[in-house]
Amino acid sequence: MAPRLAWLGLGNMGRGMCKNLVEKGDLSSPLLVYNRTQKRSDDLVASLESGKAKVASTIEEAVQNADIIFTCVGDDRAINDTINSALLGDVSGKVFVDCSTVHPDTTNRLAKTINAKGAEFVASPVFGAPAMADSGQLVFVLAGPAEAIEKVKPYTTGVMGRSNIDLSDQPQGIATHLKIIGNTFILSMVETLAEGLTVSETSGLGVDNLHKFIECMFPGPYTAYSARMRSGDYYKREEPLFAVDLARKDARHATELASSSGAKMPIIEIADKHLAAVKEHMGEKGDISSIYGAVRKENGLKFEN
Repeated sequence: MAPRLAWLGLGNMGRGMCKNLVEKGDLSSPLLVYNRTQKRSDDLVASLESGKAKVASTIEEAVQNADIIFTCVGDDRAINDTINSALLGDVSGKVFVDCSTVHPDTTNRLAKTINAKGAEFVASPVFGAPAMADSGQLVFVLAGPAEAIEKVKPYTTGVMGRSNIDLSDQPQGIATHLKIIGNTFILSMVETLAEGLTVSETSGLGVDNLHKFIECMFPGPYTAYSARMRSGDYYKREEPLFAVDLARKDARHATELASSSGAKMPIIEIADKHLAAVKEHMGEKGDISSIYGAVRKENGLKFEN
């Protein structure tokens, strides 16, 4: 019989991942869903096929009635709080799978805490935007005991994701280490686009002409972010796709990892300065793409295009 599954945390990524688990996963019982704000759980379950998912009113309820527990929350404090609550009961033999983006030291501490309670732990951060979560096109980074990872794989490629980066039998923190460094590529890309589009406007080239170049040379994320910047989506959204506070958390973790090894990441330091300006201008509605507004303002243009 397929294992019983639970999901803790329903941010932008979690909703799409749950949808694909329910629609494409081999589930023997309804997916148990918990979120701190229960309305999110209620809304998600209501949107899915009847009987395929069920709202759990507490973390403890979800964990005690599941064999594999997925977590996906915003930051280090949130995952620590979630796991502390999850481990209050007997969790022997259960598998915890964390898809959050946190510091590798946090991940390694979680592994020790979970293992001490007789459970297994797989670190499984993901690469991809919310739209990729919705379409089941995420890339999973899996680290931890190979036997535990094999229990998780039936729910990654072909269900929630399109491929795995398999780091079996390596410390769980290796997965989040890779995720943090990988996210600096996204942050650097957004910074480069913001600067290029701004200079294209101030120098007379025009953002539309630069976008044609981006479409031809860099299809995919570059083109998508450029389109969001040109359209004004970077300041018009009511809910960010990649919230400014989460982007700054990733930048902070990356620069700490670099500093601890005697290295520097100057591009990330510049991007973080622009993210700070985004937070000041937009508050929590700020998105990583809003770096464009900060760069525009720094160069004598209005934040909003």
